[in-house]
Amino acid sequence: MQNLLRFLQRYSNFLLFIVLEVVALLLFVLTQPYQHARFFSAANGFVTSVTQVGDNIGDYFTLNRVNRQLAEENALLREQIVTYQSLMEKHSEADTAYHYAHLRWQFTPAKVVDMQTATAHNYIVVNKGLRDGVQEGQGVMSHDGVVGIVSKVNTHFALVVPLIHPKMNLSCRIMRNRQQGFLHWDGPNCRYAGLNDIGRHVEVQEGDTIVTSGLTDRFPQDVMVGVVDKVTLRDGDTNYRIRVRLSTDFRGLEYVQIIRNPLSDEHQAIIPKE
Repeated sequence: MQNLLRFLQRYSNFLLFIVLEVVALLLFVLTQPYQHARFFSAANGFVTSVTQVGDNIGDYFTLNRVNRQLAEENALLREQIVTYQSLMEKHSEADTAYHYAHLRWQFTPAKVVDMQTATAHNYIVVNKGLRDGVQEGQGVMSHDGVVGIVSKVNTHFALVVPLIHPKMNLSCRIMRNRQQGFLHWDGPNCRYAGLNDIGRHVEVQEGDTIVTSGLTDRFPQDVMVGVVDKVTLRDGDTNYRIRVRLSTDFRGLEYVQIIRNPLSDEHQAIIPKE
C-alpha cells in the first residue's frame, strides 16, 4: 500500500495530465457531431475486428472435427454413388452377365497418422485396423483418386503400400479408348508414374485420363488415377513410354477411404492357383 502511495505521489502531475487529456478528448468528441460519429464508427470497426479474430481462432480449433466429419460423409456418399451406378447398370443390361460393378463396395474413412514419401520404399499408416473391419489386400483411395493397397494390419492401424512404391502395379485403363495397361512407379518424383503395356497401335494423347480398370477386387471401375503427362515412342519400340501425373497429392494427404469388397473371398477362391 505504501509503495502505491509513493508511486501516486511521485507521478501525480503526470497522472493528472493524462486524466485531463482524456476528459478533454471525451468532451471534444461528445460535443462535436462529426467527431462523435467518426469515433464511434472507428470503435465499432475495432470491436468487429476483434470479434472476427476470435471467431477465426475458434474455427481453427474445430477444423479437426470438421475434417473428420467430412471424411465420413465422403465415404458414405461414395458408397451410395457406387450402389446407384450398380443399380442403373443392372437395369440397363439385357442379359444376366456378371459385372464387378454390381458388387456393393463399402468405404471406411481413415486418417493418415504416419507417412514416408521421399524414399524408394514409401509407406502410409492410417488409424483404422482390424477392429474397424480393415484387412490386408483392401484398396485405399482419397477424394482425388487411388492411394494404394493395405499390406499389414493390427488392431488399431493399417500399413498402406502407396502407388509411389516400386512393388505396386495397378491395372488401369485409358478412359477415352478403354485400352488397358499397368501403372508402375520407379521414382523418384512422387507426382509421376509410368503406364506400361500400351501398344503403339493405340492412340494416346497428352491429357488423356487414366482410371482403374475394375478387373480386380480391390478397386471399383473408373476410379481416378491420373492424367497422361508425356508420351514417347522410339523407333523399334512396340509399346509407348507414358508418364502419368498422379491425381493424388501424397505429400498433402490427410484423409483416405479404405475399400471393402464383400465378395473378395469368393473372387480369390475361384482364381486358379499355380
